[in-house]
Amino acid sequence: MSDRHPVPTRTTATMSDRAPERAQRSSAGPLRVRGLTIALPGQRGTADVVDDVSFDVLEGRTTGLIGESGSGKSLTAMALVGLIPDTGVASGQVLLGDENLLTAGRARMRQVRGAEISVVFQDPSTALNPTMTIGDQVGEILRGRGLSRRQARERAADLLDHVGIPDAAGRVGAYPHEFSGGMRQRAMIALALAGRPRFVLADEPTTALDVTVQARILDLLARLRDEDNLSMLLVSHDLRVMSHVADDLVVMYAGRVCERGGAKAVLNRPLHPYTDALVRSVPSVRVRSAIADPLPGSPANPFDRPTGCPFNPRCPRAEDRCRTEVPPLREVEPGRFSACHFAELAERTSDTAAEDLL
Repeated sequence: MSDRHPVPTRTTATMSDRAPERAQRSSAGPLRVRGLTIALPGQRGTADVVDDVSFDVLEGRTTGLIGESGSGKSLTAMALVGLIPDTGVASGQVLLGDENLLTAGRARMRQVRGAEISVVFQDPSTALNPTMTIGDQVGEILRGRGLSRRQARERAADLLDHVGIPDAAGRVGAYPHEFSGGMRQRAMIALALAGRPRFVLADEPTTALDVTVQARILDLLARLRDEDNLSMLLVSHDLRVMSHVADDLVVMYAGRVCERGGAKAVLNRPLHPYTDALVRSVPSVRVRSAIADPLPGSPANPFDRPTGCPFNPRCPRAEDRCRTEVPPLREVEPGRFSACHFAELAERTSDTAAEDLL
């Protein structure tokens, strides 16, 4: 993927999400996504693989973007930093303050990446330069901010220490291959923080790590969010990851948002059948669920979506209306949004929710 010139946008209605689990530090986050649509060409023609997606990332909070493979979550995230395929066409708004990043040029987006928004990629072994020391890679960003070589090296050591790398001052001269997988991911996070961004996008940051190291990295991200007052967008397919660190949750299916709300509320009391099926498929997410209930069927193809609700072929609650009418994403209760015709019924019959997340 590479930089691209964006196209004119279309506006959508303003949202007012309220997430009750952790006190908000701002009524409007630094990043607002409105009506984001991304069209890509395929063998059957062009399709909106991301379709009218809207959400906020609030200041000092972590928003989780979750869905199965092909849900459009990673493409949505990469669009926020101007990284979609050259064949893609984006519309809508990605608002950083009052600036729409979808209409920003390539030069401006290069300024935004790193200084305003930093990305922590899934595999640090491919994101880090194997021919440069960790200290030089972090220092390169710092020198771009006006620090001398000596100052940059000292600050790089401070950043490595900040992300929990032992003997940071002695390891600034180490190369990526000299670090373990977990330490490489910590170094990647230090690299992301070097530009002092307001916003961090973490795309599957723990997928390549074992469970123990994964938990440590998630704890680190939560600590950095709180200490540095960062706003984070965490992309993952793993509900256990989301239950560990997310404050707010955006659930995607077939390129669309099917549910949105506070993470604890969404995981404990889903208001969309797809979210409910995801939660039931992971026994450790709900305390009262001891046995996994595998999600039936296969994910919908954005190039060949079913008529009506895209989840209807897999939904045990589907009725005739679901096969003909696309349900809008609507506020079912304060701060809780669902794209299900029968969301209120799901609320009344959701009696298997846990009191607390693991």
